[in-house]
Amino acid sequence: MSSAAPTATDAEPERIPGPADRTARRLRAARIRAALGRHRTDLVVALFFAVSAGWLTHGLWPDPGARTLALNPADQTLYEWFLTIDARALLGDFGLLTDRLNAPEGVNLMANTTVIALGIVLAPVTLMFGAPVTFALLAAANVAGTAIAWYLFFARVLRARRLAAGLGAGLCGFGPGMVSQTNSHLHMTAQWLVPVIVWLVVRLLHAADPRRLRAAAPPGRALRIGADRRRIVSSAVGLAVTVSAQVFIGEEVLFLAALTLLVMAMTCAVADRDLARRTLPGFAGGLALATGLAVLVLAYPLWFQFAGPQGVADGVFNPRHFSADLRSWWAISPLSAAGSERSATLTTGPAEYNTFLGWPLLLVTVGCAVWLGRRRLAALACTVAALVMAALALGPTVVLGGTRTGLPGPYILLAGLPVVDGALPMRFALAVLPLVGALLVLAVDRALRGTGLTRRLVPAAVGVALLPLVPTPLPTVERPPVPEFVSGGHWRACVEPGGVLVPVPLPSPKDPWPMRWAAAADAAFRLPEGFFIGPYGRRGTAVFGNYPRPTSLLLAEVARRGERPVIGPEERRQAARDMEFWNASCVALADGTPHAESLRITLEQLYGPGTRIADAWTWRV
Repeated sequence: MSSAAPTATDAEPERIPGPADRTARRLRAARIRAALGRHRTDLVVALFFAVSAGWLTHGLWPDPGARTLALNPADQTLYEWFLTIDARALLGDFGLLTDRLNAPEGVNLMANTTVIALGIVLAPVTLMFGAPVTFALLAAANVAGTAIAWYLFFARVLRARRLAAGLGAGLCGFGPGMVSQTNSHLHMTAQWLVPVIVWLVVRLLHAADPRRLRAAAPPGRALRIGADRRRIVSSAVGLAVTVSAQVFIGEEVLFLAALTLLVMAMTCAVADRDLARRTLPGFAGGLALATGLAVLVLAYPLWFQFAGPQGVADGVFNPRHFSADLRSWWAISPLSAAGSERSATLTTGPAEYNTFLGWPLLLVTVGCAVWLGRRRLAALACTVAALVMAALALGPTVVLGGTRTGLPGPYILLAGLPVVDGALPMRFALAVLPLVGALLVLAVDRALRGTGLTRRLVPAAVGVALLPLVPTPLPTVERPPVPEFVSGGHWRACVEPGGVLVPVPLPSPKDPWPMRWAAAADAAFRLPEGFFIGPYGRRGTAVFGNYPRPTSLLLAEVARRGERPVIGPEERRQAARDMEFWNASCVALADGTPHAESLRITLEQLYGPGTRIADAWTWRV
């Protein structure tokens, strides 16, 4: 019996690849191999930096959810919550004011270091694998990406030899300050856009220089005036886009880069007045265009940050406390191979070893700067900018070996200024790393292009000076798992998605651990109080956290000491008022909480008998 199915008369037969197709494939493969061959060194350097970053942060793997950075676990919890909130953009639930923390008033995301751009880009990773995985990836990717970006800048823009570029880039990405900030400060280590910003500024300067344009013109051919204008416009547009992106990654890094470039520009203008006169009109016009375009994008977010709901216009840190100790510059970081724990007393904590270059590198850098002299304008600009930023890092009063000398530091000229007040003085030292790196690159490159003893001596001296700063892996420890009540989704039996869940004890800046519950649940429920920056200081100034409610203080005291308080009618009425203020649906006490039995008895006295759900006691309120 024949088939009754109709036959497609216009169907094309399957095409069999012929000799032309095979030839095209071979040509494509040959072009790929040729491209890989041309960039083989660059790829090897990039792979080396990536492996080094993985080795630096390997303690977080293979299970990031069960590991935490031992030197700054509280900030890691905060950033995992930030990444979770950022990821909600893919769920259509994102705004610059979030109600998922500090219920009912919320948190201003622009006033906090929420790395919005990174969180949104990696949102699929966060939603599929969890915020701890995204955090671990970014911790490694930031230092590797920063080193690779500076390597490309040194090799392509400064046209330095690969060895010179690699040494300088290694310091930029894996210097003591960067390694120290990797202890949970994702907004400070995401510096891979800074070399792009510097390149665009250099490109804009070159486009604004008529002498450079005439020199670049082909012989016997007049250069059209419009050529420089196109490069000025394209550089300005690129600069506006990159600066806008960096605002949503880390504003403090952008501020440090802008201030450093300003000092370098002023140095160049004073040292080469003819260059300043030639380039000023075009360069200023390009910067004005870039500023105007950036303002179109950033005007509302920045207004929201400083004047919007829960916004703050100042910083939370005291510049007198967060100042670099002068002695720390020639000490070596405890996180470096040749470091000592005794050096830790020269700074405020393990996430702020921003100076700690060590005396060998300081001596070699000074030698390189003197040797380069005024032969290259870039070397002079880097030297002056490094000295200025290092001096500003000393803060309002110079500290030597932990003792305040009473000598005023240059930072006193900037103290109290808007925006500047939000930056920690000691973090100005982070700008010194790429400046020192650039000086080393220029010196090594000059030596490698020469002959004689300096060709071997300068690279060897730089390598020996960098050797003590080789970082050691960041220490990590195990952390307790998120309760099954949350990870298994049992919380939905206690509070509806979007409702307020009150963990006991409540999250605070010192003990933010319940914020991991929200991160594990993709921030599907809201939390009261928490770890964030908000306008809860005197006269609305910025502080960490808010005013704890009386019931929150009571439960925190029980969790700290284990003593059961006397609960009377007033405490019950206050507990009811606090739950009403938070608009809470459920109170939860997980197994394993310190002094859990005392907390359970206290909660029963406040709210009555609890209900057991998975590994937690709950109270519907």
